Amino acid sequence: MLDRLDLEPVFFAPFVSSVMRVEPTWIDYNGHLNMAYYNVLFDREVDEAYELIGIGAAYVEKRRRSFFTAEAHLRYLRELHAGDPVRVTFQLLAYDAKRLHYFEQLFHATDGWVSATSENMSLHVDMDSRKTAAFPSDIAERLAQMKSSHSKLPRPEAAGRRIAMPSEQ
Repeated sequence: MLDRLDLEPVFFAPFVSSVMRVEPTWIDYNGHLNMAYYNVLFDREVDEAYELIGIGAAYVEKRRRSFFTAEAHLRYLRELHAGDPVRVTFQLLAYDAKRLHYFEQLFHATDGWVSATSENMSLHVDMDSRKTAAFPSDIAERLAQMKSSHSKLPRPEAAGRRIAMPSEQ
């Protein structure tokens, strides 16, 4: 029998998180999910995607490398409420020696509509020097595999958007 750690990951396009639920304590005075907790849901999904790539918690502990978010652009499209089941997708748009550029979509898990999107630029960081560092070759290889799979997807329409008033566009 093969040890699970010896298996190569399968990079579905896009990566889809496990089902999560909107927690009641995350609801604000408007009666819907507070904007801060959209980031919590996106972050939990990134943890799952990073585990698949091999850059999760064990990577940080053993190799002393991690990821810092350099930039994020969130769009809030539809309200979520306490108890709503959600899934998040992760699409790797690009990467280089030290950065990941990815796009996430937060879906209502049973009804299928998109609640929010998040576009991110993350930096690969040496935790001892607190400076950016190049990916090790095994991680670069896995990123190449994921990018190859995800390149079959259309680029999200919202990727690269900027915030502007309609008169500014």
